[in-house]
Amino acid sequence: MKQLTSFIQRKRESQPILLMTHVVYGYPTIPESLEIMEMLLKEGVELLEVQFPFSDPVADGPVITEACHVALEQKVTLNQCIEDISVLASTYPESRVLLMSYLNPLIQIGFDHLAEKLSPSISGMIIPDLPIDHKALATPLNDKEIPIIWIVTPGMEPSRIQKIADQAAGMLYCVSRAGVTGQTNSPIDSLESYLNSIRALTQLPLAVGFGISTREDIAMLENKADVAIVGSALLRAFHAGGIQQVKRSLLELKGSNA
Repeated sequence: MKQLTSFIQRKRESQPILLMTHVVYGYPTIPESLEIMEMLLKEGVELLEVQFPFSDPVADGPVITEACHVALEQKVTLNQCIEDISVLASTYPESRVLLMSYLNPLIQIGFDHLAEKLSPSISGMIIPDLPIDHKALATPLNDKEIPIIWIVTPGMEPSRIQKIADQAAGMLYCVSRAGVTGQTNSPIDSLESYLNSIRALTQLPLAVGFGISTREDIAMLENKADVAIVGSALLRAFHAGGIQQVKRSLLELKGSNA
């Protein structure tokens, strides 16, 4: 499970911060979602988070929630999702692909089966509604050296963060502000202090998401975090101009000329 940590640390030796982009599998269609993922990997995103859609995504804002609902109309299956993104992960070994899903679809497929399907090409699993207290559910993933990426939120008790940090692997997912994904207002008052307090508890890389939508947001995180996570902003770009607009937005986020 140190593979993801080592990858991030190696990349960070030459980059002030890495980028993890979020894509909903099956949105707007399965082929188009795979086309978006391949474009992002071709353009060199270091990490790609692929969300398997769920009808009641509690941590997601309206942009991602709507995308999930449209994707579910495509009759997506978790097995096919894993097969499709495993091909991409093998094709682009200089990036890392992580799967994100809520508990309900994972319990339906079963964690033993999930672990067999995921290993070894998927670098981590994000499960927003799995509390650390119930981590035993994911033991088959742990046995296959597939790290669960645990989530830390503003306002969480330090003892709780310590408990999560002690049991985490790969990296920690730090939510930048209260609320759901895609919100760009009401940032927490002291992001640097918040991240420093987490950094003091773990040597793992810190990834920051929720409300990260511009090059300025990412620049603000440089030397404070290791990975910036962008999701809703790229979906909004797709709505504005399709995959070419997503590409232009990605280049802007990376500080490159389109």
